[in-house]
Amino acid sequence: MSWEQIFIMRHELVLVSIILLLLFAEIGLAKDKKSVLISWGIVLMLLATLIGFVPIQTGKLFGGMYVSDPFRVMLKNILNLGTLLIFLQSSEWLRNEENKDRISEFFLLMLSSLIGINYLISAGGFLMLHLSLELTTIPVAALAAYEQIKHKSAEAGIKMILSSAFSSGILLFGISLLYGSTGSLLFDNIFILNTDPLQMLGLIFFFTGLAFKISVVPFHLWTADVYEGSPVGVTSYLSVISKGGAVFILLILLINLFGTLKGMWVDLIYISAVLTMTIGNLFAIRQKNLKRFLAFSSIAQAGFILLGVIGGSALGTAAVVYFILIYIFSNLGAFGVIATIAAATGKEEMNDYNGLYKTNPRLSLVMMLSLFSLAGIPPVAGFFGKFFLFTAAAEQGYYWLVFIAVINAIISLYYYLLVIKAMFINKNEHPLPGIESGLYARIGLVICSLGMIFVGFLSSIFEYIYNLSKNL
Repeated sequence: MSWEQIFIMRHELVLVSIILLLLFAEIGLAKDKKSVLISWGIVLMLLATLIGFVPIQTGKLFGGMYVSDPFRVMLKNILNLGTLLIFLQSSEWLRNEENKDRISEFFLLMLSSLIGINYLISAGGFLMLHLSLELTTIPVAALAAYEQIKHKSAEAGIKMILSSAFSSGILLFGISLLYGSTGSLLFDNIFILNTDPLQMLGLIFFFTGLAFKISVVPFHLWTADVYEGSPVGVTSYLSVISKGGAVFILLILLINLFGTLKGMWVDLIYISAVLTMTIGNLFAIRQKNLKRFLAFSSIAQAGFILLGVIGGSALGTAAVVYFILIYIFSNLGAFGVIATIAAATGKEEMNDYNGLYKTNPRLSLVMMLSLFSLAGIPPVAGFFGKFFLFTAAAEQGYYWLVFIAVINAIISLYYYLLVIKAMFINKNEHPLPGIESGLYARIGLVICSLGMIFVGFLSSIFEYIYNLSKNL
């Protein structure tokens, strides 16, 4: 194998190199100088993100087990950018006294999970897919229990492990059915028939296993508790990066592998989309803790994402990728504000944000912009993301599904406005004090704000994604 072939895995190799560098730095640095690892981790992740955009050879490795093409490279670059934003927003929290001795663990575990997601996107067979999912999930379970002194954090880690083990078992059972009926684990060698009941059953179990990762109803019950108990940075990662990777591989396989079973999985996704949007929205209305609030919001957003998946077309694929790019900026903008306030005050309840605009106008504006984008209000980017999702579903004739989605978008507007009302309208004699966020956190919030404002207006971004999607 030549060096050129090895560098087809450049995303994974760069991330492994960063992990090794941080390990050596952890060993060599004195205890009172460990905080420098925050800057090192952010700078190295920035380099990894930039390297990902350098054109390089693509192809297949290990007999087709690993696949790289321009579309998959683009997906990895999007998730690398999201992870960089999470590192920026987590900087102030990592500087807290209780985290100073475990800074490297945060970066190492999150990067290990990101490596798993990259391999997941490039999986050329079910064996690689399953190993990648495990590599993605196990480090995140450890991160969920990162704050050892908090009971809810330990509970979140346990629930994450149990739900992941259950979903992995279901996924493996589906893979075994597909392997038994086709005789191969490589996607290129698998021939799916629309008359084989065993393959249909395998698809149902396979979809169920991934539905846990995406938080699709009724496989969403772990989400709110894990999001609430985990540190804000870990919650951010679960809501956008982990979910995004699972959506991407589901989208790729439904089109490339299960295309002949489209008549069946379309009905499956149709029902899942309706339930996920509706239940996610209804439960979000009741939430007072902001992390639980955004947990159910992310469940509802997963339902909207399925509108693009159901079409199985190039427009639907491009709409899903484009929406997740916008969703990264929008959701991380909201979580960035929560992370900044939680690191300074420990407050995470909606009532704590009453009158926030008086003392923290910039944070309030970023939060408002993020919630407007999540709600799909023009002219912020979230409107364009949902517009393309609705267009992709309507193009395939799913007009009732689009109508239900529009109703749910209106419902979501109500609970997003509750947070905005708390910040700008509700009176509070003792609002949260003025918070001076660190440089890295400010950079992260600025990038999210710019992304929410400009991505929707730069039509060339969607055109680029659409052109790559046609070659999937």
